[in-house]
Amino acid sequence: MLSPVILYFIVFHYLVMPGAYVAFVDFNISKGIFGSEFLGLENFEFLVKTGDLWNITKNTLLYNFVFLALGNVIQIVFAIMLAEISGKWFKKISQSVLLLPHFISMVIVGVFAYNMFNFNSGFINTMLVNMGMERYEFYSDPGIWKYIIVAFKIWSATGYGMIVYLAAITGINSDLYEAAYIDGASRWQRIRYMTLPMLKPTFILLLLFGLGGILKGSFDLFYNLIGTNSVLYPQTDIIDTYVFRSLVGQFNFSMGAAVGFYQSVFGLLLVLTVNLIVRKIEPDSALF
Repeated sequence: MLSPVILYFIVFHYLVMPGAYVAFVDFNISKGIFGSEFLGLENFEFLVKTGDLWNITKNTLLYNFVFLALGNVIQIVFAIMLAEISGKWFKKISQSVLLLPHFISMVIVGVFAYNMFNFNSGFINTMLVNMGMERYEFYSDPGIWKYIIVAFKIWSATGYGMIVYLAAITGINSDLYEAAYIDGASRWQRIRYMTLPMLKPTFILLLLFGLGGILKGSFDLFYNLIGTNSVLYPQTDIIDTYVFRSLVGQFNFSMGAAVGFYQSVFGLLLVLTVNLIVRKIEPDSALF
């Protein structure tokens, strides 16, 4: 049963690893990867010389950290709420409603956001005018979009991530809850002193997995919400959108590979560092 999975990782994750060499050459499709001219670290100067490396790296890290931390907390909350619901049909309907946003295309989300925040005909501005208030320039205010982006990301990812925690809660021995109930523990006490501590290993594991891609932003989300509105770039530009704009139309595979290599190495070092810290504090929750 493991053979297809092992084969998948060998073919798509290990055999392709020599392809990272593209980041260090001036890739020419006719000469191939190893026949192209070797440039060393010149491709990485693309990010450094522009002067935007710090800003886009900071934005990518902060957004993904909020997505990871706040997202997991909200997923735990909803998982516990669903686990405490006794009505079978209501639980199924609630789970389906929460999971639905995960399957909605970010293109649709972008259209939805535009119709909500558009200055002339957006839903919010229409409501403001009807209440006798002035219209608000959402697409000219970079500060507010960091909250809008986080809200849409949480809305989209909560249902899918909640399933993992709901499965972990389902796997907890029901005899423990019955014993706590007999001893007089309230529902809140059972959640606080039993459910939450037992979810800690799952939380740490998902956190460590998420840290591996913390420099790889949700390109589809950012691009469909922000597009090419340069006014919003200071607060919303991440590595993926920056590279896309810089390289679109140039078909420069070497530059794209250099950025991907930078993201992967940074993510690897971050996972190793955090795993080392976790191993010192909570050895049983560490990856290795």
